[in-house]
Amino acid sequence: MPRNSKKTRVIWICFFIYIIVFFISIGIGRYYVSIEDIFKILVSSVLPINQTWDPAMERVVLYIRPSRLFVGSLVGASLGLAGATFQGLFKNPLVSPDILGVSSGAGFGAAAAILLGAGAVGIQLSALLFGLLAVAAVYLIYKAFRSPNILMLALAGIIVNGFFSSALSLTKYMADPNDTLPAITFWLMGSLAAADYDDLMFMIIPILAGSFGIIFLRWKINVLSLGDSEAKALGVNVNRLRFLLVLFATVITAVSVCVSGTIGWIGLVVPHLARACTGDNHSRLLPFSCILGALLLIILDDISRSLTGAEIPLGILTGIVGTPVFALLLIRQKRIL
Repeated sequence: MPRNSKKTRVIWICFFIYIIVFFISIGIGRYYVSIEDIFKILVSSVLPINQTWDPAMERVVLYIRPSRLFVGSLVGASLGLAGATFQGLFKNPLVSPDILGVSSGAGFGAAAAILLGAGAVGIQLSALLFGLLAVAAVYLIYKAFRSPNILMLALAGIIVNGFFSSALSLTKYMADPNDTLPAITFWLMGSLAAADYDDLMFMIIPILAGSFGIIFLRWKINVLSLGDSEAKALGVNVNRLRFLLVLFATVITAVSVCVSGTIGWIGLVVPHLARACTGDNHSRLLPFSCILGALLLIILDDISRSLTGAEIPLGILTGIVGTPVFALLLIRQKRIL
């Protein structure tokens, strides 16, 4: 079998595993639902069959857990896709989706909204607004350089990250330690506990639009890896392409962060795992990063809500799992740059 066919086969196998895990995850949690009951309840929504289950079980299967799993899938897919995009754009395997200050800006926006007593919608909108403002500030600083290049964009991201990290620290310092501060801290650790269909409707259009934009341009990232001169010689508008890729990756990252909070390591580790299976060709790497990111995040979410009596924030689990996996990948590759 040709090598490319094997890599495509791996992508399809991962996709089918994701479907299976999604179905099984509906029953996982402190309120356990068997696979048989899940199947019956899903069938009953289409065909009339005798009800042999508790009404509360039907609510869990049809409304509570699917919405959480759909949101988690979109968040994981977005972070994996954005990470792979930024790594290809910067030609650096150590780059993650928060390199341009999205996470720090969104974190400050959410913390400020919590401090001011805003509701859930206000927190999400504030996080989204400041996440996008952070990237806009990065772009303005980048354009202020006399000879802007991709390295200057990363340096501008470091500047903005530092500013919003300090602003976030100030916000936490001003927060009530008995009420507001714990809420800020919990949001920053990341969680899907409050995810529902309203969150899904809020994020689905911008994430799908940004993701399809990146997927549509995925082959041009391969051209960028040849160097700016070679890309221009092949007819690629390098500056416009970089702007579009940064815009699309920023939008899907910002929307994901404002719904789930800060979830680290997914955008860094997933592209490496995908690259180990599909190679450096972004035509396969980007779609596979989407699927793998969604699969990994819903598995970690299953663990977070079933491992202990109290739900573990996702940011903690992604750090615990992501750091050793990333270390093993680097040791196996024997190179990081």
